[in-house]
Amino acid sequence: MLTIGNTPRAANSAMVDDVVARIERLPISSWHVKARVIIGVATFFDAFDALAIAFVLPVLAPLWKLGAPQVGLMISIGYLGQLGGALLFGWLAQRYGLVRAMVWSVLLFALMSLGCALAWDYQSLLAFRLLQGIGLGGEVPIAAVYISEITRAKGRGRFVLLYELVFPVGLVAAGVLGRWVIPHLGWQYMFVIGALPAVLALFMQRLLPESPRWLAARGRDAEAETALAYIEHETEQATGKSLPPPAAVAGAAQRPASWADLFGPQYLRRTLVVWVIWFAAFLVTYGLTVWLPTIYRTVFKLSLEQSLQYGLITQIAGLLGTLTCALTIDRWGRRPWFALAFTGAAAALGALWLIGADTPQVVLLMVSIAFFFSSILSIGVYLYTPELYPTRARAIGVSAATAWLRLASMIGPGAVGMMMVGGLDKVFLAFGIVAALAAVITGLFAVETKGRILEEVSP
Repeated sequence: MLTIGNTPRAANSAMVDDVVARIERLPISSWHVKARVIIGVATFFDAFDALAIAFVLPVLAPLWKLGAPQVGLMISIGYLGQLGGALLFGWLAQRYGLVRAMVWSVLLFALMSLGCALAWDYQSLLAFRLLQGIGLGGEVPIAAVYISEITRAKGRGRFVLLYELVFPVGLVAAGVLGRWVIPHLGWQYMFVIGALPAVLALFMQRLLPESPRWLAARGRDAEAETALAYIEHETEQATGKSLPPPAAVAGAAQRPASWADLFGPQYLRRTLVVWVIWFAAFLVTYGLTVWLPTIYRTVFKLSLEQSLQYGLITQIAGLLGTLTCALTIDRWGRRPWFALAFTGAAAALGALWLIGADTPQVVLLMVSIAFFFSSILSIGVYLYTPELYPTRARAIGVSAATAWLRLASMIGPGAVGMMMVGGLDKVFLAFGIVAALAAVITGLFAVETKGRILEEVSP
């Protein structure tokens, strides 16, 4: 059997079941909130650094005399790095641990953000963005896996997505700070701010225990017991109550991770559907929104301040979409929400094509509506994907799925740069068709995971 990574020894099935049962009895406590905040800070800056380039380019495009293809390449190069980073850090997390891989990824993207601040021309910034992208691509999927694995099934959607909200908050913060920082301090300071999480990386491994699920699945029983005992102690201290006895859970098959966990009979449909969701959602999300400030500035000739303000309004619409999703997904379920979100994005983009993208106000309104819906997908899929794979292969499964995010993010901005020659209307039509096709595939074939224990969904 072709295996993924390196398993030191076979996992003890009884230990895995015990870990799962004990996690399922844990109420959400201040310890969980603390873990969510620590990882959330890293994720906030991941989002900030990913979008900072969108607010820097309206300055750099005229300063360095960049054409549309060069702007598209600058946007896409970061996502090329993220593609490699998602696969690299997914493998590192599966082999060496989730927390350790997170620390490495945060340190890399923070230091390379400082490199971007020191860039002296187009080529140097291109190189630093590529390297920064490797770190950015690794942090978010691993963080999503970690948060999912320390959370019980009841209320998991709400808990995980309230953590994931820090990503769109980071996007909005990039817009808010960019609007003031860039005109007053210079574009370099956006990247200086993005380097701050390097300090967090120095302490993250001391503040967070490794995932007990991951340790137990790797056969590291003593470490799993220590990590889980620490979490239980912190939870009891926070709640002031003794934990109830764990209820028995159905045992999951314990075997080394293999490619069958992604492409075998039980998982192939899940893998293909979730890859479609990732690709389509982020093709729309990054294909449009990363370009918007530059479109307002170069196509509609708006001032720099107004271009940044319009970009910020769209990010706020996305934040409202993610908040709506976080508060309702445990009630509505994953599949209905995703199908509805794709449909809403397709309708808004299709309407913009019919109306005509003739004024910046019409573009702002309709793209903001589309971004409201696409943001539901871009946050919800981070909850959904870890639920689809077993612990032994969860990190690599999520990282492989996010590779399609990176591929879409590379293709989208570059495609916009090329399609703009034929007019903005055709750009919006193309993205609307992608969203419509994804709505059909998701509605027909996605697996519902609402309220189910991870090991029950993915044995």
